[in-house]
Amino acid sequence: MAKMVTLYSGSSGNSTLISDGDTALLVDMGRSCRNTLESLYAMGVSAGDLNAILVTHEHTDHVSGLMTFLKHYDVPVFGASKTLAYLRRNRLVPDKAELNETDWLDGFEIGNVGVNWFETSHDSEACVGYRFTFGSGGTLGLATDLGCVSEEVFEALCGCDVVALESNYDVTKLMTGRYPYFLKNRIRSTAGHLSNDECAATAVRLAASGTSRMVLMHLSRENNEPELALTTCLACLEDNGTELDVRVAPRYEAGEPIEV
Repeated sequence: MAKMVTLYSGSSGNSTLISDGDTALLVDMGRSCRNTLESLYAMGVSAGDLNAILVTHEHTDHVSGLMTFLKHYDVPVFGASKTLAYLRRNRLVPDKAELNETDWLDGFEIGNVGVNWFETSHDSEACVGYRFTFGSGGTLGLATDLGCVSEEVFEALCGCDVVALESNYDVTKLMTGRYPYFLKNRIRSTAGHLSNDECAATAVRLAASGTSRMVLMHLSRENNEPELALTTCLACLEDNGTELDVRVAPRYEAGEPIEV
């Protein structure tokens, strides 16, 4: 049975394990190599079990562990060409690292898992989300950094059994918080991050498309709280007469495995 497990998720680092029992993929590695390995080992997964690492974009909270990890383990990395070029140019990966550009592929397979990428709106060199298809027929969509849910993003997530979607900030906490005004505007922009309200509205649409489980990802430490993100999403679902199994990905530790 295919499953996803968030190793850690939030503004301090992001990484998600996706596995079908034979193929193991890691999306991002935004904390230290040691921290990531400890999380994997706790689940009975070693570095040698990984078939690939897929990178969403080049920001530190998504790639900071790559250099050390790839010095020791020859695991191929996949991502957008601009993202991979940035990693290489800024020496965030070792020279020997195997980097695979996905721009020219409508879809590809890694082991037994089908992968499709889609663009997300974020202020980085490039930023993508991924849709995974498993031999069991299950589908998983993941989009962790985006200022808005474009039609392309929604179409990619539409109908997925499980969706992992950013719920980064609460508008009131952000606007009354200590961040400078320019940073508040950056976060709220269409190239910034997704608010609890925007995530909740998308959850309603996804539930109508057949999604049954959802994980709220990449919560801000300063401008959000797990209970606030969860209650906002559940209240919106209730107001629209629909239901969805919703969970919040923990910031510093692995979440509960979710079957796909």
